[in-house]
Amino acid sequence: MALSSRRQRRPGIDIWPGFVDALSQLLIVIIFVLLIFTVAQFYLTTALSGSNEALAQLNQQVENLKQLLNLENATSDDLRRNLKQISEQLKASIAERDKLQAQVAELTAGADEFRANARNQGADKDALLNQKTTELQAKETELQAKETALVQAQSQLVLLNEQIAALRDQLQRLAAALDASEQKAKEQDVQIADLGRRLNVALANKVQELASYRSEFFGRLREILGNRPDIRIVGDRFVFQSEVLFAPGSADLGPEAKSELDLLAGALKDVAAKIPSEIPWVLRVDGHTDKRPINTPQFPSNWELSTARAIAVTKYLISQGIPPSRLAAAGFGEFQPIDTAEGEDAYRKNRRIEFKLTER
Repeated sequence: MALSSRRQRRPGIDIWPGFVDALSQLLIVIIFVLLIFTVAQFYLTTALSGSNEALAQLNQQVENLKQLLNLENATSDDLRRNLKQISEQLKASIAERDKLQAQVAELTAGADEFRANARNQGADKDALLNQKTTELQAKETELQAKETALVQAQSQLVLLNEQIAALRDQLQRLAAALDASEQKAKEQDVQIADLGRRLNVALANKVQELASYRSEFFGRLREILGNRPDIRIVGDRFVFQSEVLFAPGSADLGPEAKSELDLLAGALKDVAAKIPSEIPWVLRVDGHTDKRPINTPQFPSNWELSTARAIAVTKYLISQGIPPSRLAAAGFGEFQPIDTAEGEDAYRKNRRIEFKLTER
């Protein structure tokens, strides 16, 4: 308040309206950029989900194509075996036809010889000639039947060759489709890997952005509270000694404690207004005690005391306008000491309230 009074007495140009306008325009630009980033992240998530579904469908199609290819290979093997068997039968039929043709030639020669002998021996040989002629006709009939079977076998062989050619063409198309599916699957894998990399980069940027807001929050607190030995920054936490906020063995906030927390709440609200809504941040309030035991009706142990103090600070921050969804209270009792030594100085360091701006 004294600093505020000195500023009011100091003459000078009032630059506050211009500063507010600049901050408003900067806030509009930041909101617009964050809106673009949110839309891009939504489309990125949608594309990643669609890519996963497309990859699953492609894998199913590849599996179906493999099964169909195995079935076609089995059918092709059966046709090849049938073709081999028919070819062997055809060769046997050709050999049989040649044998029959030799027999026919032999019988024809014998008939000619018989006719010559019959002409010499007279009419009593006509019966025998007729018998030989009948046998010759039977052999010719058998030969015609063999030739008909041969023609049918040749027709079947041509049909089998056409079926094999059609199967080979189908196998080539299936192989081409399989290659195309595998290539598309590889492209999908590359796209998914790229999407995952971009998502990891976006998440890392979010973490870095929250870290920058944490640094700003701690910087504002340090600027407001000053360089005090009982309030300090330890790592990523802002630490209040318990004596600043509470009386020994008590979890009630006094007027001076509320004044200190008012400064903290103001700094937090200023920084919270700049944090994008999509960043899941919370201010965690942790209560700690020293190792000396406590046993009262209100606080049977240090657990109850540390938790009650953290809850009391959290409730007061809520009363100062901090949303409950952005606060968390935890009690650690004496089990997270800063100084493990014995003595009042170590006990005083361990009795503390810690504030940590972190992810939910």
